[in-house]
Amino acid sequence: MCLAVPGRVLDIGEKDGTRMATVDFGGVVKEVCLEYLPDLQVGEYAIVHVGFALQRLDEESARQTLELFAQLGMLQEEFGDPWERAAAEAGVEDWPFADDIAEQPRQAAAAEGAVQEAGQQ
Repeated sequence: MCLAVPGRVLDIGEKDGTRMATVDFGGVVKEVCLEYLPDLQVGEYAIVHVGFALQRLDEESARQTLELFAQLGMLQEEFGDPWERAAAEAGVEDWPFADDIAEQPRQAAAAEGAVQEAGQQ
C-alpha cells in the first residue's frame, strides 16, 4: 500500500536542477521532490506521496496523522524494509542484514546453528 504521509522539511537543496528536500516522517528521513510546492520552506509540513510533496499541512494535523499511522503500524509498513518484513513473516528471528553491529555475533551463531541443523536433515 502506498500512503500519503505527512513529513517535516529538514533542509532544501537542488539535485540535477530539481528542488529537493530532506523530510522527516516521524523518525524516517527520506529525500522528496518539491516541484509541486516550490515555496515550501524548512520547518514546514507537507503531505508526501511516492516521493513528491503534494500539499502543505499544519503542524498539529501532521503530528496527529503521524501518531495515528504509528499506532496502526502503517509507518513501518510504508517505510520498513520489505526484506526484513518478509523474514519476520516467515518466522526468521534474526535478519542477517541488521544495522546493529552489536547483534552480528549472535546472528552469526544462530545462522551457523541453522546451517548445521539443515546439514543433519
